Amino acid sequence: MNISRRDLFKFAGISVAAAAVSGCTAATGAAPGAQNATSKMLGKHQVVIIGGGWGGLTVAKELKKIDPNFDVAIIEKNDSFMSCPFSNCNLGGIKGVSLSTLTYDYSQAVEKNGYGMLTAVVTGIDRENKVVYTSKGGVGYDILVLAPGIDYNYKGQFPTWDAAKIAKARRVAPAALVPGGEHVALDRMVKNMEEGDVVITVPAGKYRCPPAPFERASMIANYMKNEGLKGKVIILNETAEVAKGAAFKETWKDLYAGVVEHQDNCKIVDVDFDKKEITYVQTVFANKDDVEGVKTTKTLKYGIFNFIPHNMSNPVIEMAGVATTPDGFKKVKMATSPEKPVSFATATDANVFAVGDVVGHAIPPSGQSAIWSGKECAKEIAHKLHGKSYSVASALPYKSANVCYSMVNGNPEEAIMVNHEFMVQGPVIGSKGSVPKGDEAGNKFRSTGLGKATRDWYKGAMRDLFS
Repeated sequence: MNISRRDLFKFAGISVAAAAVSGCTAATGAAPGAQNATSKMLGKHQVVIIGGGWGGLTVAKELKKIDPNFDVAIIEKNDSFMSCPFSNCNLGGIKGVSLSTLTYDYSQAVEKNGYGMLTAVVTGIDRENKVVYTSKGGVGYDILVLAPGIDYNYKGQFPTWDAAKIAKARRVAPAALVPGGEHVALDRMVKNMEEGDVVITVPAGKYRCPPAPFERASMIANYMKNEGLKGKVIILNETAEVAKGAAFKETWKDLYAGVVEHQDNCKIVDVDFDKKEITYVQTVFANKDDVEGVKTTKTLKYGIFNFIPHNMSNPVIEMAGVATTPDGFKKVKMATSPEKPVSFATATDANVFAVGDVVGHAIPPSGQSAIWSGKECAKEIAHKLHGKSYSVASALPYKSANVCYSMVNGNPEEAIMVNHEFMVQGPVIGSKGSVPKGDEAGNKFRSTGLGKATRDWYKGAMRDLFS
């Protein structure tokens, strides 16, 4: 017996604050834990999607658009949607942008698109019996879509830190790369700041939205400049890579000279959150052939610390028991075959798909990528449910599959952008990016036209997800 959309909404009630503590409560792999074995069954659906973010919402909407008779349900731990893309504009004090600009009610999307939603925390996944266990009970499925997003890998980065120190890091130095209380906390810190330096870390490895820390630095510098606040925005980058590097560096030189300071190859050793002091090792390389470099241990005081640690796939991926890459992020390994060289099905289970940050494809982990991926994933699933076959490769190459804007100035509103083309690259979807100059006449990457395009893109994306 299926759960109706009305019944699914009766289950809503887990608070955002409680859900923010952990996206899950028990890692059970492919089989349910003892506590799940006696869980009540809430019903079964053709397609169950774990995660109501950009990718998950897109899959659900597209499936119902393709066939209104599909029985689709989303399991999401938060009771409202908050967008990470465009959130830096709020930190920058961009006119008309606030936390409410980023927040949406799921009920609007559910009612308009006809899928169901259960507000609950996933506690286990049993692929053998096709059941997702949650804090509210078990949900059966024919097809499962994993779209849980990221988690932070504090323990992997700092093995000696105990749970109390990690909890404090989350509390007093929020990363704000996942929706919820972290954005509220960082917003409060920035808007209440008086003087002092803001430090932002950029992690090594794969992390959500590579331009985000650099856009954030630009927007906080914009806010400080407009408010007449003394201090710097210091970026401690674990590598030397800067997404949209030439465009950001041009902006910092033109608009925020002496305010934004970028330091590369900085490895965080420890943080004293009481003293507000960071200890890190910076490596300086003489040239491109120098592989050792000269290492110097440094300390840095801060007023506000936006501590972005190493990222990893949400623990829901481990619960699913699907094969992942051996790196720290643990990307999901995707299916491949001569007939379907690239796919959003997992390599482990033909009935389990993945979209968003966790996919093993070589594409940017961005909101726009999640929307494109969600639409292609929905086509694959719809064909499968209709007894047909669809190859994602038929949609490739695809120009402008990912268009990512970064606001860099508030008065006038100016932005930069990157455009990615997606293509088949062996067993995965690959991408090639380009950063055009928005102001060709002035020979500048940033422009007011791209500033307007940033607002228009965000409004369009929200319409895409919620209408």
